[in-house]
Amino acid sequence: MDIDSKIDMIKRGTLEIITPDELKEKIEKDSPVAYIGYEPSGKVHLGHAITVKKMIDLQKAGFKIKILLADLHAYLNGKGSLEEIKEISEYMKKCFLAFGLSEDTEFILGSSFQTDDSYTLKVYELALSTTLTRARRSMAQITRDEEDHKVAEVIYPIMQVIDMLFLDTDVAVGGMEQRKIHMLARENLPKVGSSAPVCIHTPLLHGTDGGEKMSSSKENFIAIDDSPKDIEKKIKNSFCPAGEIEGNPVVEIAKHFIYDKQETLLIERPPKFGGNLELTYDELIESYSNNRLHPLDLKNAVTSNLVKILEPVREYLKK
Repeated sequence: MDIDSKIDMIKRGTLEIITPDELKEKIEKDSPVAYIGYEPSGKVHLGHAITVKKMIDLQKAGFKIKILLADLHAYLNGKGSLEEIKEISEYMKKCFLAFGLSEDTEFILGSSFQTDDSYTLKVYELALSTTLTRARRSMAQITRDEEDHKVAEVIYPIMQVIDMLFLDTDVAVGGMEQRKIHMLARENLPKVGSSAPVCIHTPLLHGTDGGEKMSSSKENFIAIDDSPKDIEKKIKNSFCPAGEIEGNPVVEIAKHFIYDKQETLLIERPPKFGGNLELTYDELIESYSNNRLHPLDLKNAVTSNLVKILEPVREYLKK
C-alpha cells in the first residue's frame, strides 16, 4: 500500500486529523506508534468500537499499536477499586482482539509505569506550566463529577499527556471528547522534551436513549459481545424519531458498522408496506428524511446486520 492509500484509509470515518501533513511524515518513519487509552469501566460497546476500527486501519498502515488500559485514570475518575478495574482491563483486552486487532498489539496497564519516579517527575514538570483553568477545561467532557470538582480532575489530563511521552506516541487517537486533552499534549509535550503527536478524532456515537454519548455507566449502549436477543431488544427500544437523522443512534450504527462493510442495506418489508428496498447510504438518508422508510423497518434491518457483524466477536470470546 502506498502512502497516499494509507492516508486515505486512515482519513476514512474521521472528523479531523491534526495535521494531515504531519501524518504523512509519521507514516514515513520506521515503526511509527499509534496510541489510544481506554478507561477500564464496564462493557466494551459500539462507542469503543469506532475507535478500535481506526486503530485497525492504522495497524494496516504499518503503525505499531499501543493500547493503554488506563487503570489509574479510571481510578482517578471514580470508576471503581483498582482490583475491579484490573479485572475489566483483561476483559477489554480480549474484546479488542476479538474485534480484529492483531495479536502483536501491545496492551499496557497504566499502573505498570505511572508510579515510576521518572514519570512522576514529568507530571510535576508539566503541572508547573499548565493552568488550573486549562486542565479543568480539558476534562469537561470526560469527568463524571459535574458539581463537586475533585483534584483528580486536574491530575488526569496532565497524566494523559505524559502517557504519550512515555509510550513514544507518534499518533494519538480518540473520540472528540478527547480533543482538548490532545491539544494540551500538542502544546505542552515540546516543553518536556518530546515532539507533538498527530491527533486523530473520530465521531462520538449517540447512546441508544438518544443521549449525547454511548456509555456503559449510562446503560445506553450495545456491547460488542451482546447476544443476538439483547441486540434486538436494545435496537427495538432505541431512540429513532421518524424523519430525523441528526443524533439518531440507529442511523449512526448503520453508517459506521454496516455501510463501511457493504454498499447497500437490504430493508425487508411485506408487499403491503411497499416491499423490499436495497438502499445505499445516501438513499437511506433521503428515504428516512422524507418519511418513506419507517423507523421499525430501519431498526429490523440494522438489527439483523449488526448481529451478523458481531458474531465473530461472540465466537472469539467463547474460546
